[in-house]
Formats: sequence, C-alpha cells, structure tokens
Amino acid sequence: MDLISKIVDFVLHLDIHLNALIQASGFWTHLILFVVIFCETGLVVTPFLPGDSLLFAAGTFAAAGSLKIGWLFLLLAAAAVLGDTVNYWIGKIIGPKVFQKENSRIFKKQYLDRTHRFYEKYGAETIILARFVPIVRTFAPFVAGIGKMTYARFLSYNVIGGVLWVALFTFGGYFFGNIPFVKKNFSLVIIAIILISLLPIADAFLKHRKKKAAKIE
Repeated sequence: MDLISKIVDFVLHLDIHLNALIQASGFWTHLILFVVIFCETGLVVTPFLPGDSLLFAAGTFAAAGSLKIGWLFLLLAAAAVLGDTVNYWIGKIIGPKVFQKENSRIFKKQYLDRTHRFYEKYGAETIILARFVPIVRTFAPFVAGIGKMTYARFLSYNVIGGVLWVALFTFGGYFFGNIPFVKKNFSLVIIAIILISLLPIADAFLKHRKKKAAKIE
C-alpha cells in the first residue's frame, strides 16, 4: 500500500486508527496529534495530512474519556499557531525560489496560484478563512511570508484563526461525535466534513474556468 493509499485509509477510518493509537500511546497521543497538526499547517510539503477531520475525531475520543479535552485544545491550538508561524518564516526567507519549476513534484505552483487567488478575494482575512480550507490552509501563511505581510499583522490573524479552527472542530467532535447516528456513520461524517471544506476550492476553480472560457470566446 503506497503512502497516499495509507493516508486515505487513515482518514476514512479515523475512529479505528485513532483508537489504536490511543491504546498504544496513551497520553502521548496528545503530543502525536500536536506533531500532525503542526506539520499539516507548518510545512508546505505536507498539505495532504488530515486536519479538520482529525480535530473532529480527536474531540470525539475526548468526549469518550480517551483523551483530555483541555490538553487537546491547548496543544492543538498551539500546534496550529506555531505551524503557521514557521510556515510564514519559511516563505519570507525562501521566497518564490522553490516555485521556479512549473511541474515540481513537491512544490506545486498550482497550489501557490490557488492561494494567491484566495488572497485576491479575501485579503488579509485569508489567514483566518484559509484555516477551514484544505491545501489553502497550508499555503496561506507561506504566501503571506512571500508577500512580506508584516509579522505583527500576520500573527494577530494567525492566533485568531488557529484558535477558532481548533475550537470549532475539537469541540464539535466533543459535543456531537458521540451522537448515535454520528458514531454509526463516522466514516460518512468524516467524508462530509472533507467535502464541505473543499467547497470553497471547487467554487474558486469553477469561477476561474468560467472567466477563462469567457476570455477565449
């Protein structure tokens, strides 16, 4: 099974895999989740890691008593803020050099372009809004660094966005994850969360296609 297949399997069966992780690691699971969220937000090479769905699943296990909701929220909010901070400075220091190749296997220019369009539409608030959009979430702080947004301004949006994002999904899982319907259809709920989070990207893509088609005509 290749890496992508493993990630897809992990995401679709988060309840099973997260339960196994908790059984094996106990309290250390909180720190493992910290690392995953930090990498998902802080490294442009790992936009494929689970974000929204993982937070929701973690909140669900916290409601069942397997994880500590207080520690979970504090650690994952810190991971989100620190991740974006690291990503910002990587963008500021490295700049657009990593995107010189159009078809780079790791640093895909299309992701950068997609995030630029997000900035054009929403402005600096992108740092907050992008938290709720996969891929864009990973590249928004990187682009902010490239665009030389002042760090003080970036940090304020970063903290607000990071805390809101983690709170919404972890407490969402904590309060709703153990509803019988959700527990019985957990994989479907995770898929729904992923699909809803992808709607802004789909909308931006369709609008871009329409504009492009209109120019050709």
